[in-house]
Amino acid sequence: QHHGGAQVDIYEKLPVPFGLVRFGVAPDHPEVKNVINTFTQTAHSGRCAYYGNVTVGRDVTVPELRQAYHAVVLSYGAEDNRVLGIPGENLSGVYSARAFVGWYNGLPENRDLKPDLSCETALILGHGNVALDIARILLSPLQLLRKTDITDSSLAALACSKVKRVWLVGRRGPLQVAFTIKELREMINLPGARAVLDSADFTGLENAVKDAPRPRKRLTELMIKTALEKPREKPVEAQAAAPREWGLKFQRSPQEVLPTPDGKRARGVRMALTRLEGSGDSARAIPTGEVEELECGLVLSSIGYRSLPLDPAVPFDTQRGIIPNSSGRVEGVPGLYCSGWVKRGPTGVIITTMNDSFDTAQSVLEDLQGGVLDMSPSREGFGAVESILRSRGVRPVSFSDWEKIDAAEVARGKAAGKPREKIVDPAEMLRLIGH
Repeated sequence: QHHGGAQVDIYEKLPVPFGLVRFGVAPDHPEVKNVINTFTQTAHSGRCAYYGNVTVGRDVTVPELRQAYHAVVLSYGAEDNRVLGIPGENLSGVYSARAFVGWYNGLPENRDLKPDLSCETALILGHGNVALDIARILLSPLQLLRKTDITDSSLAALACSKVKRVWLVGRRGPLQVAFTIKELREMINLPGARAVLDSADFTGLENAVKDAPRPRKRLTELMIKTALEKPREKPVEAQAAAPREWGLKFQRSPQEVLPTPDGKRARGVRMALTRLEGSGDSARAIPTGEVEELECGLVLSSIGYRSLPLDPAVPFDTQRGIIPNSSGRVEGVPGLYCSGWVKRGPTGVIITTMNDSFDTAQSVLEDLQGGVLDMSPSREGFGAVESILRSRGVRPVSFSDWEKIDAAEVARGKAAGKPREKIVDPAEMLRLIGH
């Protein structure tokens, strides 16, 4: 939009576009996916081209891209998760939130996850929006999920699920939760599920939150109100109709996933009770020495995501899990930029990342105007990359190829009364477009 002559090529590892919007946003949040319309409009511009099924760092290297283009922007997110680093986290029944979300959203690498949902109690470690998404999907009435683009196989697994109680556990207190009010309200209003919040966790918080920023204040007030509502005030029928329940547990830090007697599966989690040092977002959780055990057959770890290095030619800070940069300009490599979670770490919501990409685009435009980018040699762009890919036997997928996959998914979904039925196997996607 801000440059009349810029040509932009997008390279994507999967045959299908839209990354996080397709594979990260919860299936029952279709309104969030409307941004796909804007992306599609951009992709249809004569100055934009999409090349799917190309893994940068393997099929084509970053130095090769830099040879072919005046500017290269890395925006590949965080494709790994932080590990708990505790005994038992590799037991059967323990999954990362990233893999679980990928499973119900049709991310090809997680399509064979087959999570065991045969227990009654699930424990989610983490107090962010992803943790709430997972709790909601586990407890949602099936008729609500049937109308979404959740994958067929995960819907079938959820139909047989025995899970009826979900605990969301965090190391810190109610004033440090990372989820937002919209997601919390949705969870509180979930049909057929009851919120179990301990009023003792919220004593004295009204005062503590008086001067907090408005979003934090409103969020805390909603938790307090929910905790103080007496269940007996609800009619008996409502209680009978809510066989499922969920709750928040605070100031507990996982120490060990406890195994079943045969040593193979998870049967619970031992947690250290913590006290808080400091206040607000910078409060730290310090173990008190006390522990407690919570029984559960399903453990989901939702403690954050992690970016990985992409190519040896790109500087990477393994400690912070980011590409070192200033305003999106990669340190020491003129003409190379980064945006999103690989630029500033895995924090914030979609709008944060969107503003972040505007910021990086601004840096590219400034460097173009300021003569930082060497425009003298004409660069071939995809012309140069195409011959590299051909020599390596890689066939890119175009945007019109994707539109054929899209049409097939929508047609399959229509037959089932859903917005789409996602194809989860890349080989099937490629067969469909005759690759």
